[in-house]
Amino acid sequence: MMDPTTDNAAHTGDPAAARASLEALRAEIGKAVVGQDPAVTGLVVALLCRGHVLLEGVPGVAKTLLIRALAATLELDTKRVQFTPDLMPSDVTGSLVYDARTAEFSFQPGPVFTNLLLADEINRTPPKTQSSLLEAMEERQVTVDGTPRPLPEPFLVAATQNPVEYEGTYPLPEAQLDRFLLKLTLPLPSRQEEIDVLTRHAHGFNPRDLRAAGVRPVANAADLEAARTAVAKTTVSPEITAYVVDICRATRESPSLSLGVSPRGATALLATARAWAWLTGRDYVIPDDVKALALPTLRHRVQLRPEAEMEGVTADAVINAVLAHVPVPR
Repeated sequence: MMDPTTDNAAHTGDPAAARASLEALRAEIGKAVVGQDPAVTGLVVALLCRGHVLLEGVPGVAKTLLIRALAATLELDTKRVQFTPDLMPSDVTGSLVYDARTAEFSFQPGPVFTNLLLADEINRTPPKTQSSLLEAMEERQVTVDGTPRPLPEPFLVAATQNPVEYEGTYPLPEAQLDRFLLKLTLPLPSRQEEIDVLTRHAHGFNPRDLRAAGVRPVANAADLEAARTAVAKTTVSPEITAYVVDICRATRESPSLSLGVSPRGATALLATARAWAWLTGRDYVIPDDVKALALPTLRHRVQLRPEAEMEGVTADAVINAVLAHVPVPR
């Protein structure tokens, strides 16, 4: 792992240096966020795959801080939108504004024109506003008054939702959930991690001032592009491809599910497994890579039957059962 205290020597576009830079992210983000290593890894995987992330966790587990810290370590621009019932699509994408001096309309970009967009409590806004993100997430552009406007590169949407409070919410439809590459759950910290959080605050840690906490950039857009190019060259054997397909097909046959994983989900699992293989230092994918990314990649792409839900079955439990049942290639 690259020493986070060294100069930005990794900004060369070299794949090995890019991997070292991305490995250093965890240490840098750890200066601001205690624990949540799986979520940090998931966000890096999403950036490598040009995907988007749904973060689920109760209030106060550092979802917003995590995105801000990631942006700070990657020299990327970030914006936050608090989704509310009265939020309009133009509040996200931008709108045409009339200029009386020139007697012309000019486009005022919305907060979606950024590198990392934090869509806070996305399930608190009506479907019309939720869908305003669909074009941005899928096409990486927004169309206003018939004119398509490209978004910056890289572009990642990190949407959050509260898993325990559903009053006054608008659950995301399956079509939009499927647009998220990963669904990451942020658990409550352990006792020791919570002690560490309070100790930091007692010593003057200010979550609004990451620079004072020592968080600094360790990678840039060139590193990210070099990493993406290297991930695309990661070898996938026919046996691994078949393994991914068998896992996804098995979810469609599960008696606990009314909706299994679609071919888009299978493609996503293959992509995240390749990114994870490259991050761990290999140029080929093994079954363990697929298993490691199966839960975050697939849990939001399946739908439980009502009777299974009433019995306390979870999507994670069904996917784990599928992983245990599908033969692993040797």
